[in-house]
Amino acid sequence: MGLLHGAVQTGVAAVAVRSPEATSVGPIALGLLVAAAVLWGAVDTLRDLPSRGMQWFIAALVAGPFAGALGVIGSALLVDQTGQEALWVALTGGAAFTALLILAPAGLGMLLGGLLARKSSVSD
Repeated sequence: MGLLHGAVQTGVAAVAVRSPEATSVGPIALGLLVAAAVLWGAVDTLRDLPSRGMQWFIAALVAGPFAGALGVIGSALLVDQTGQEALWVALTGGAAFTALLILAPAGLGMLLGGLLARKSSVSD
């Protein structure tokens, strides 16, 4: 998830630089990231992975700073002259936002996956 978030962050920055009038790219990218986490959380529940809640918590904590650093590196190399001053912001506030953007939808996905699993076991 960290790699996905970092890549999307770089892609959105590239579109914003090259085509400033494309304002709908950010919300669409955010929606796709939320959908990916919801779907992945539901699949983990349907697969009945043990301690998946703690795994998602740890994954969100690791993915936040990783995605922030990857986004800054990707923006510096591929988009514009982003410098190291952007790294501190990405590793603090950006990382916290990314962690929540992973953990909250994954929790929703686990809830929905549990409802689907319960529904399929009742109908069998």
